[in-house]
Amino acid sequence: MKKSGLKPGDRVTWNTSQGRTTGIIEKKLTHPTNIKSHPVKASPENAEYLVQSLKSGGKAAHKTSALRRTG
Repeated sequence: MKKSGLKPGDRVTWNTSQGRTTGIIEKKLTHPTNIKSHPVKASPENAEYLVQSLKSGGKAAHKTSALRRTG
């Protein structure tokens, strides 16, 4: 299994319909959960990350493959 190297506190970027945005990882999700009534199908084998947008303050779950750590 490939290790992502992402951890809480990391600054990351991802694509949105409005372009790239930046945020901070709050926590790694390894079990199914809901965020604002949206289901997140996280598991230990397919972790997702709860990220808070620096622009809007909103929180969302993102797959590892969607996130890029910034300097």
